[in-house]
Amino acid sequence: MPKVHQTGGNGRRRGRGSYVGTSLSEINVVPLVDVMLVLLIIFMVTAPMMQQGLSVNLPQLRRAEPVTSQPLYVTIPANFGETRIVQIGDDEVRVDILHERVKQAILPRDDKSLFLRMDATVTAQNMMDVMEQLKQAGVEKIGITTKPVERR
Repeated sequence: MPKVHQTGGNGRRRGRGSYVGTSLSEINVVPLVDVMLVLLIIFMVTAPMMQQGLSVNLPQLRRAEPVTSQPLYVTIPANFGETRIVQIGDDEVRVDILHERVKQAILPRDDKSLFLRMDATVTAQNMMDVMEQLKQAGVEKIGITTKPVERR
């Protein structure tokens, strides 16, 4: 709060009879910084403990059979817009009967997933048409394959 000082009549000061002086009103930030550093240390110590998952002992099997199923690939060529033909493996199939052929191919398999390869010029609508047929066939997961960017 400002203090009001009275000036005496000794003539040292001209003008009004009193003046306003300011007192030292600064915020002491040292305790604030101390508290913030303590909180930072607490959070740094407790954060790794909060990210730990459940500890589970998984069962082991002596005679585990390796996975022998080959991945199933459906390829959409660049001329799909005109021909409406895709490839399952090496076989060419019209998109109208794609769901029947894929259903036959994934029926004996445990995993109902396949990989979709396509030319870079295939439109999103054509890709969605093929994916709709694959979902109709009962495919649970569709992986879209790409090739890595070539460095020049």
